[in-house]
Amino acid sequence: MTRLEEICERIRNKSAIVLTASEFKKQISDRGPDELIKEVDVVTCGTCGVMSGTYAVLSVPVASPGSFLRADTVTLNGVPAIPGPCPNERLGLVDLIVYGTAHASSSYGGGHLFRDIIANHEIHVDVTAGGKDFQAHVCGHDLPHARLFTTRSAFKNYTAIINRSDKPEHTIFSALPLEGESREATVSGCGEINPIENDPTLRFLTPGTQILVNGGAGFIIGQGTRTSGARPNIAVHGEMISMDPDFCGGFLTSAGPECLTSIGTAIPLVDEQVINSLMIRDADIPMPVMDIANRQQVSCSSYDRVWTGTAVEFTYHPNNCINCDPCLIHNICPVQAITGTGEIDYSRCFTCGTCVHLCKGTAYSGNLGTLNLPEGDIPIVLRQSDRRRGEKLCQKTKEMILKGELQI
Repeated sequence: MTRLEEICERIRNKSAIVLTASEFKKQISDRGPDELIKEVDVVTCGTCGVMSGTYAVLSVPVASPGSFLRADTVTLNGVPAIPGPCPNERLGLVDLIVYGTAHASSSYGGGHLFRDIIANHEIHVDVTAGGKDFQAHVCGHDLPHARLFTTRSAFKNYTAIINRSDKPEHTIFSALPLEGESREATVSGCGEINPIENDPTLRFLTPGTQILVNGGAGFIIGQGTRTSGARPNIAVHGEMISMDPDFCGGFLTSAGPECLTSIGTAIPLVDEQVINSLMIRDADIPMPVMDIANRQQVSCSSYDRVWTGTAVEFTYHPNNCINCDPCLIHNICPVQAITGTGEIDYSRCFTCGTCVHLCKGTAYSGNLGTLNLPEGDIPIVLRQSDRRRGEKLCQKTKEMILKGELQI
């Protein structure tokens, strides 16, 4: 029996030893690799962040059969969808595709819609067909088919973004226009817990591999678009009805709503090559720094500047509030996690840092870190990946393996 077969057998009989990526990296520092490869069977990894290449394929009942020939246009909660490719002629049913980056407004887009479907909220559907208008209300879990896909996700390492021009830039990489003259930086990527950082050759992240997508059962389709030897990524899919709304949603930027997606994976410890990959730490991971003007690399930092010694949660200090009217932080929070009283709704908070950066009264605190670049230290003002949720996803993946609900 091979080492992999032994691990799979232990998972089936629920005797496997499973650690999250963070647990494993801590133990390997304390005990060394030789002991751990004998004792640990699987390490779980996870990432949560803005992933623009996310879309959904849905089948939506609209009207009784014979009501219309085929749909010309469709919106769900105002988010435009693409009818087809199957016309479903005269069935009153519409098959459609919705992009995670589609916009109903400046504050609601495809990512918000996906979260509402997963949370089983009521969805308002508008269809035009043959010059007539049709409306319907459906709950997310009542859709006959709802499947989420990514064209690219879980990049091995992403980038930091700065603006070297002298004018602010509206961009999907900042909540407000990104200030010029390299005065601030935004970052993406979960660093050392990222699935592909720990499996850089995609040895175990192959087509058909079972993973978690937004906390629910999913599978890898293959390598994603824009994948390369230096920056591999994967394409995935999963049933939306099985997903957890805590791991997805919309994210507001100065260029419109974006889409949050989460990926959880497992790596079996079959040999020393696996151990060597799993030893990666934040300080070892390069983070290219790009100029927003042309997305070309101008410098490089590392992920310890983002995640080592920085805040995993922010604190609200009501005594510091200067009662701005209207409250900028309430209105600009990318995930709408600031309540009307200024409190942080931690169930929605993405620990992006917008509140810390923009509050004039310094009512919110937490260290976001800086990038050490040749032109000096540049403060990080926005994190578009949530390490805290990434850690939660690692833990959930671990628990599902231990229960026999996720196979290697």
